[in-house]
This record gives sequence, structure tokens and C-alpha cells, in this order.
Amino acid sequence: MSLTAGIVGLPNVGKSTLFNAITQAGAEAANYPFATIDPNVGIVEVPDNRLQKLTEMVNPKKTIPTAFEFTDIAGIVKGASKGEGLGNQFLSHIRQVDAICHVVRCFSDDNITHVSGQVNPIEDIETINLELILADLETVTKRFGRVEKMAKQKDKEALVEYDVLSKLKAAFEEDKPARAIDFSEEEMKVVQQYHLLTIKPVLYVANVGEEEIQNPEGNENLQAVKEYAENEGSNVITVCAKIESEIAELEGEEKEMFLEELGIEESGLDQLIKASYDMLGLATFFTAGEKEVRAWTFKKGMKAPQAAGVIHSDFERGFIRAETVSYEDLVDAGSMTVAKERGKVRSEGKDYVVQDGDVILFRFNV
Repeated sequence: MSLTAGIVGLPNVGKSTLFNAITQAGAEAANYPFATIDPNVGIVEVPDNRLQKLTEMVNPKKTIPTAFEFTDIAGIVKGASKGEGLGNQFLSHIRQVDAICHVVRCFSDDNITHVSGQVNPIEDIETINLELILADLETVTKRFGRVEKMAKQKDKEALVEYDVLSKLKAAFEEDKPARAIDFSEEEMKVVQQYHLLTIKPVLYVANVGEEEIQNPEGNENLQAVKEYAENEGSNVITVCAKIESEIAELEGEEKEMFLEELGIEESGLDQLIKASYDMLGLATFFTAGEKEVRAWTFKKGMKAPQAAGVIHSDFERGFIRAETVSYEDLVDAGSMTVAKERGKVRSEGKDYVVQDGDVILFRFNV
């Protein structure tokens, strides 16, 4: 699954520090189908304790986690929608990602100048949101006149599109993003044709100071971001980008000890990966054999043949059945042999909807 989240933010909010932590903690490129990786793309392994447990059970020759991709989006300033600064580059990069991770400065530091002279996370969020809304408004306005003429001629498709465009235009003129509008399934098909920037899901990444990471609830800026996100229906995770850059250099026990000293259970980067994964409606199934135990990313709601296609197109083309057991049932049984004896391994057909944590052996014939 080649879905990616774009990291955005104003200057001096910690965006580059966080992205550098992502690239430091990057997955081994040899395990993934990327001949070259762009300088502004970071690929990280998706943390999943289930993979380690399966490895202990099966004892394969190798274990391969699934990966997730982040893109560092060009910086933005007011007027980006009109091409100010790197505006055009910013907008073109955002069009190419599936979701947005918006890094917001919630820390104070006299040595790091804020672009507007003071730390105000809500103003920062609204600056970027407004530029995206203005760009989308331009897209909708260009289409509006032509569709309006067709709608007046009682063209059925044009009438539906006219209603959608009217909703979008009204929302944008009130500085509301497209994702804030409730669309029917039919309307959403129309919306998707426009490749709007503000329809993409957003995760706010609140960057707090080192001294606040253990008790971030006392940070007023963070609370303001949480309230804003809740009203918008978005989520917030709290990180300290500076600490994340230090954690990214550690592995195994060293990393665990460092997190323990800080009094946090999970690194901000791991939270970011999991939250981004969830935001895009992604889940994980596993294949487990003597050669390898491997995690695979799939889109929630996928049926067995399409999930098989994630591994190889031949698996989907020649799909016969999926021999499936849930992760919980397999672990409870202790081995695939016992799981089969207990009747926990099922033979699923082409209409089976794959579930997160399924351990699958695909049968196919090409």
C-alpha cells in the first residue's frame, strides 16, 4: 500500500526536527520496493508487538515489518495559495499525499524566533488552513460557472454536481474545510474528482518543550489545539521533536531505558506512525512461515482477493481461498497445528472481509 502522510507546518515549529527523526529511524530500504528514496521522503517501520510474538512462535529465517511513508512538505507562508514563497511547491506536494500531519508549535523558546513574533498555535493552524481553503475555492470557482449552465438545462449529473459545488463554495467562503461537510456517498464521488486539499484528513502534532513531555496537560497552547481539533473532528498527538531526534538514534534496550527515564510509555514517533496509519483507515495482516514472518498493510474493508494482491498481483488474479486464523486464536493455541485441531483455522472465500491481525495463507493458481 503506497499511502503517504505529508508533514506540514510554519517555519520554526519543529517540522524539520521531527522529519529528521523519522529519517534517522528509517526502515531498511532493502526490504521494501523502493529503488531510490526521494530526499523529502522518510520510510519508517510500523511498530507492532504482534510481529515479535509471531516470530517467537514460528522462528522464521527473517522477519519483515510493514512500513509507512512520510513526506516532508515545502514550507508555507501567508499568500501560498497565490504563489507566495514556496506556495506552488507546497500545494503541489500536498496534492500528492493522502493525509496531513500538521506540526504546531506549543513550546516557548526565546532562542527560536516564531515567524509571527509570538507563539499562537491556533493562529498558525488557521494560517495554513486558510491557504488550503483559498486554493480549493479557486478550484471550485473555476468549475462552478460551467456546471451552473448545465444544471439550468436540467442535466441530472450537472444538478448533483451543482449542489456539491454550492456546498463547497459556501463552506470555503466561511473559512471551513471540505472535510467539515457531510456528503452523501453519491456526492462524495463527485467531490473526489476535484482532488481538494481540505478534504484530506488531518492529524495535529503538538510540539511541546522537553520539560513538558512528562506532564503536557499543563500546557495551555496544547489544550487550545486539542479544543480546536475536537471541534473539527480531528485528532491530536503530543511530541517533543527535540527528544524524538535523540530517541531515533537509540535501539532496543537503550531506547526502552531512555523512555523509562522520561516516564513515557511510547515514543512520539511511534504514536505518530500509528495515528497516521489509523487516520488513513489502514490495518495489518500477517503471513507466517519458516522462510519469513511478515506484516502487510491493507485498507480496512478489503476482501481476501484484494488483500492477496497486496502481496502479488498473481495472488489476486489466481485467488482460490484464504486459510485464515486470527492472531489472538493463534497465540492462544500456541501453534498453527493446535489452532487447526481446535478448528480455529478457517477457509475463507473471495467475499471474506480481511480483519486486522488475521494470519493468512493464500491459496492461488495462475
